[in-house]
Amino acid sequence: MSDLDPYDRKILSALTENARLSMVDLAARVGLSKTPVAARVRALEEKGVIQGYRAILSPEKLDLQHVAYVEVKLSDTRQSALAKFNDAARAVPEIEECYMIAGGFDYLIKVRSRDIVDYRRVLGETISSLPHVAATSTYIAMEAVVEQSYMTV
Repeated sequence: MSDLDPYDRKILSALTENARLSMVDLAARVGLSKTPVAARVRALEEKGVIQGYRAILSPEKLDLQHVAYVEVKLSDTRQSALAKFNDAARAVPEIEECYMIAGGFDYLIKVRSRDIVDYRRVLGETISSLPHVAATSTYIAMEAVVEQSYMTV
């Protein structure tokens, strides 16, 4: 956003690294006092720049290291069909990301599961039965070279 000044960017950068910073610690990191920093954070939340705060979980500790990317082709791409697919995909806990794509297929889905057996279950029982799915192609990730769970400012 073009209306973000250097202090806002410092606040966002610091919160991206550690959203649990106290206002006192955040103020010290950005070079302002507590009251203006708190006001700026509140304004960034109200503008929707900060959409929320969440815990970043460890896939390794949760035994969810298997990552597959799935190309999905739909049998119907009218708006009502897309809406049904979108709503159904949002309800699948194993779908970590889902993007509508302009290209040779309609959606690209990132699926996180325990292992290939678990992924096969998710594909066969869930993804393949989502509304209007005509075909899928799977790509298994062998290693995460760059994987960020946050954006940088």
